Amino acid sequence: MNYIWKFRQKPDESAVQGLVNNNNIPKSLARVLLARGISESAEVKNFFEPSLDLLHDPFLMEGMDVAVDRIISAINKEEQIWIHGDYDVDGTASASMLLEFLREIGGKVGYYIPDRFIDGYGIPRISINKAKQLNTKLLITVDLGVTSYEALEYAAKRGIETIICDHHEPGETLPPAIAILDPLKPNCTYPFKNLAACGVTFKLIQAISKKLSIPDVAFSYLDYVAIASAADMVPLINENRILSYFGLKQLNENPRPGIKGLLECTNLKVGSITALNIIYSLAPLINAAGRLGDASRAVEMMTQKNELTAFRIAQELEQENRRRRIFDEKTFEEAIPMADKLLKDPDRRSIVIHSPNWHAGVIGIVASRLVDKYHLPSIILTTMDGLAKGSARSISKFDIYKALKKCSPLLTEFGGHKHAAGITLEEESVPVLREQFDEIARSLITDDMIENEQFIDTELDLNELSPNFIQVLRKFAPFGYDNFKPIFLSRGVVSANGIKVIGNNHIKFRALQSNFAIDAIGYNLLHKSHFCSDRKPFTIIYHLEETNFFGHPTIQLRIKDIANEDYSVD
Repeated sequence: MNYIWKFRQKPDESAVQGLVNNNNIPKSLARVLLARGISESAEVKNFFEPSLDLLHDPFLMEGMDVAVDRIISAINKEEQIWIHGDYDVDGTASASMLLEFLREIGGKVGYYIPDRFIDGYGIPRISINKAKQLNTKLLITVDLGVTSYEALEYAAKRGIETIICDHHEPGETLPPAIAILDPLKPNCTYPFKNLAACGVTFKLIQAISKKLSIPDVAFSYLDYVAIASAADMVPLINENRILSYFGLKQLNENPRPGIKGLLECTNLKVGSITALNIIYSLAPLINAAGRLGDASRAVEMMTQKNELTAFRIAQELEQENRRRRIFDEKTFEEAIPMADKLLKDPDRRSIVIHSPNWHAGVIGIVASRLVDKYHLPSIILTTMDGLAKGSARSISKFDIYKALKKCSPLLTEFGGHKHAAGITLEEESVPVLREQFDEIARSLITDDMIENEQFIDTELDLNELSPNFIQVLRKFAPFGYDNFKPIFLSRGVVSANGIKVIGNNHIKFRALQSNFAIDAIGYNLLHKSHFCSDRKPFTIIYHLEETNFFGHPTIQLRIKDIANEDYSVD
């Protein structure tokens, strides 16, 4: 991928020096902090030293008082509680966490995770009917529900009260529920709007724990929040950063048996798990439960008390994830020529494609891959039960939920948020949606929005990479969406030992600048290797990564892009 390089910000040098003097940090990392909007010493302290004391009061969330009182009442009266969760990582982690917590405090609880292929997205009547058969009095939805008007109206008519824990955009009419916990709900003044559903569910657990005078019990569930927050790509800033920081700490120090069994199926070692490891290693296995089969297996695995049983379920999911990759690759290969055909029109600003034969379990992944390839909002649809059903994914500056809302007369169902959504419509309406959605995209997406921008935090001389620099840099973690690893730029770099080609398209070399040398690797950058030849100087942008070489931690440069020495950066 070719990038347009841009500095995130060029901070005032007096402000940089102020942070250096007051916080004893390297100047280049002070520039990184300022580029990310952190300018006061108190903010630096809170960023580098997250504290549970900085979490917002859960009772600031509108509806929390009612939700807490109703749940405690249900437990005291030994009423049956029913949890209904979505089939992705956020939904199954939320359901697992709430299930374990409510049982821990004496609740009588059952749960239902819909089948992607039989039930589709949302709350099918089968879940409500099963709840009713158990004489359920209280339904709690997690990671869905805020747009499920008809389903929850059906539950209400059957004598079931509902509490919603969601983080998606509400529709114009809120469903019947005694409490709706969603920071995006109109009139909800909760200070932080970007929680994952698991974060919202944690706030409910935190509030119940607070009401029962057992506040610390809630914090033992933060491992679930860390997993869901990373997998659902919510911004790892503010409250999400605190929740993820302590959740990762728990994963690395004392993982619960269900998670430990899952870890055994990966190459991850307890003590070195990061948010990025979750995205690329743990989350795909958890998601595999619902992509090709019964998603309730993810809940069964994560809530297991027996590590060996959890490991066996994880092995099954690992095999399914391998199958999923085959479907994924086949669908992606078929989608590319269809997208290319659409994009022969140079004015097109979106991709909407449909095939009745695609596997519903992988279309969300393929939509994301098309966004990466073409840098355009993409909607991928297959056919289920005579309807076109699909996944929508967006570029960073385009609100796909609002765009789909304008197309709502064509849709029989849709829900989601700014960057991702799920939709259902009649098959014959797909061509109309394709043009209508593109008309909206053309009106809102400017040329600069579809540029492949790579933001650089600061310029860096390689000889600044001291042990103290690395130690301070580690404090920027956990890394994830909106808190990416800092990207550095270095000029006048030469290759000290030529270029080594790894695989078909990767390069490795020893980066040398001002007598300081360090290993560097660039994936899919063979086509840029001519910049590094003949010992001529060049410019690189990169982030730093730690690797283990025979048990010894080693720092290397992970090259993002290469250009000539005089490459101009805005």
